[in-house]
Amino acid sequence: MSGPVADAVVDASRKALGPVGVCLPVSFTDPLSIERQRAAVGSLERAGYRAVWTNEVIGKDALVQLAMLASATERMVFGTCIANVWARSPQTMHAAAAQLAQAFPGRFVLGLGIGYPEQAASVGREFGRPLATMRDYLDGMDAPTWPPAPDAAYVRIVAANGPKMMALAGQRADGAVPALFPAEFTAHARRVLGPDKLLVVGVSVVGGGSGDPKAAARELLSARLSMPSYAARLSELGYSAGDIDGVTGRLVDAIVAYGDPPAVAAKVREHLDAGADHVTLLPEIGGDFATAVTQLESLAPALATL
Repeated sequence: MSGPVADAVVDASRKALGPVGVCLPVSFTDPLSIERQRAAVGSLERAGYRAVWTNEVIGKDALVQLAMLASATERMVFGTCIANVWARSPQTMHAAAAQLAQAFPGRFVLGLGIGYPEQAASVGREFGRPLATMRDYLDGMDAPTWPPAPDAAYVRIVAANGPKMMALAGQRADGAVPALFPAEFTAHARRVLGPDKLLVVGVSVVGGGSGDPKAAARELLSARLSMPSYAARLSELGYSAGDIDGVTGRLVDAIVAYGDPPAVAAKVREHLDAGADHVTLLPEIGGDFATAVTQLESLAPALATL
């Protein structure tokens, strides 16, 4: 079974995920053992989170990671944010996703993403046109596999930050997973997708260290703004060249969740009120793993009321 699933399956996934989850912190310097990852997921579950998301780059298999983590828990829902289309063929992606859905019923969401040109080049592929690449990939996932993949339904959402990819997510998938945008974009995404699709929004969270959290949030956003397409999306939302070039406080406040737990919860609430079904907190990539897990645990009580 591939392609968009029945509304009842999407609705069940929406309820299982709950309003807020976390992306498991990523370390670029520390080869994390599966025991440490399982311990972290257990701590996050005890803190009250119902969903954990895993990321993927070339060389890190998010689906294998997810399977090992799901097998060590009983109720936690897991998703990929995102599984990279360059990491495996579309039929292999579908077969693996269907096996996970069969092994962990109601506890798996597949988030797909096109990634970056460097990731395509690393496996000897041409990045091409992102929209056409994703459309072809979804076609490939819908093609029969041999031997047949398990007949197990799973929710398939697409990383979509641009209007055409968002439209494709609404037409050919079960929803979308945009990231690092203000609540205005979430409202726009909901209008494009309609009321029934799953909208998962990634929000960067800063504030686990001892320094100035707003300065750290500005630094994070500055790196993202080096991507012309990202800056263009913000311009379309009404942010001025001065906001974007100067990484103004207005822009930082609109996009990044930083500060104390109530402030982070308020940012999550903005996206839920704008139409998100689920908000995924994204810790700083490459930071200290244990520090990031502790930060997420400390936020859980404030998020429990959402």
